[in-house]
Amino acid sequence: MMPAPSDGRSDNHRVGARQAAPGSNAAAASRGTAGRAPTTAANAPPLLDLRQLAATYVEGDAVLPVLDGVSFAVGEGEFVALIGPSGSGKSTLLDIVAGLLAPDAGEVWLDGRPVATPGRLGRSAYMRQRDLLLPWRTALDNAALALEAAGTSRRAARQAVRARLPEFGLAEFADAYPAQLSGGMRQRVAFLRTVLAGRALLLLDEPFGALDALTRAAMQDWLIDLLERERRTVLLVTHDVEEAVFLADRVVVLTPRPSRVAYVEPVPALRPRRRTIVTTPIFVAHKAAILGALGLLNGEGD
Repeated sequence: MMPAPSDGRSDNHRVGARQAAPGSNAAAASRGTAGRAPTTAANAPPLLDLRQLAATYVEGDAVLPVLDGVSFAVGEGEFVALIGPSGSGKSTLLDIVAGLLAPDAGEVWLDGRPVATPGRLGRSAYMRQRDLLLPWRTALDNAALALEAAGTSRRAARQAVRARLPEFGLAEFADAYPAQLSGGMRQRVAFLRTVLAGRALLLLDEPFGALDALTRAAMQDWLIDLLERERRTVLLVTHDVEEAVFLADRVVVLTPRPSRVAYVEPVPALRPRRRTIVTTPIFVAHKAAILGALGLLNGEGD
């Protein structure tokens, strides 16, 4: 039997953390205010609201609970990072939001309304860890895939991609095939494909996880600059605490499986952020709070 769902709150919040159940006055006050200027009226519903989500894995004859009453919201224009132990259901949660999986229980609200699983398909743009570029298509044609899938003619899709290649640093690589591109270039092609889908909500599943440390840092800087030019709502899954603090307005920490929301860390640093922020005391304090919530300080994770 599944444990009773949690309301997503923890009695062990550290000093400075803010969290409230979706729909409460405190939750509404905090959405969209940590780091970015509000993009909607104060009483507007969050773009994404997850309510008591529960899900299970089936492995052979075993049924393993993976999500157990996960609740949190993402305001319009907000960047929220989701972090937790391996196997805690982070990617499963993104699959549920994208409409690829149905939860066992709970609801996904978009723009203030509950949306059933089939209705969520196509409502967000989803980028997984692997770039998933087709090796037989050029960078230009790979980036055009989302538009073509939406019914845009190949010629019009190519024109749209060419117009945006320079801002993605790909103007000279339109005709290059994936095998001819660096890891960072491949990720930028995948991001361009994702952005061209035209969805307000971006779901990013460890998009920089396969890159080396220097390329990953460069891509994080690039993503921040991109989102300053083109405001989107972002839900990012990552295992990298520093990446979460550097990119996000709030960091949501999950418990081990079956996952609940254990802790939420607001990161109210003014934007645009620059790499020098990672050496500041406040940045280190945010990292320490999240590492503590994950049980990785003072031998807690042993």
